[in-house]
Amino acid sequence: MMTATRTRTDAGLATALRISVSRLARRLRAQRATAGLTEAVLSETQLAALSALEGHQAMTPGELADHEKVQPPSMTRVIAVLEERNLVLRSPHPTDRRQVILTVTEEGRGVVQRVRRRKDAWLARRLAELTDSERATLRAAVPILEKLSQSSLSRRACGYPGGAGGAGGGRSGQLASEVYRGCSVAPSRLRTRCRRSAVHGRPW
Repeated sequence: MMTATRTRTDAGLATALRISVSRLARRLRAQRATAGLTEAVLSETQLAALSALEGHQAMTPGELADHEKVQPPSMTRVIAVLEERNLVLRSPHPTDRRQVILTVTEEGRGVVQRVRRRKDAWLARRLAELTDSERATLRAAVPILEKLSQSSLSRRACGYPGGAGGAGGGRSGQLASEVYRGCSVAPSRLRTRCRRSAVHGRPW
């Protein structure tokens, strides 16, 4: 009853969703670590970059940085670690000598697939504990969660144009203010929090 009351407003829903998604993400992250295997020593940012590269077959460092929403210097450090561990391969760009192409090695692909299988298996077991109605609700929510993950709101709240920290305002500024309250983060500190979240791959 208290949860239902809390989620009636946008700010309340933001808080409840943030807490639930963060907890679920932590539980899923815990499934990837197996002592003695490469994935156990990779950071979340490194593993996310490797997974993105595996899914796209080949990318430039700039494309990978843009996809993962991190600054190029940070992605350069991530790539260096993945190369050192023989998880990605760097090769010349076919048309631009200033660029290189990154691809996943067989070992890198194996890391991604092992982690994916463990996470999927854990989540499948949890889903089996739910009722048919609950699973149907989650199935319907998947495209909504995907839409949220692709939303530009987080970029506007971090100070990009059109948000509370950049030019513009109106509904965007109001919505950003609700996010501030929902996350219990002071507006002056949200930009730093967003930056840390992007760099380290950690949800709020």
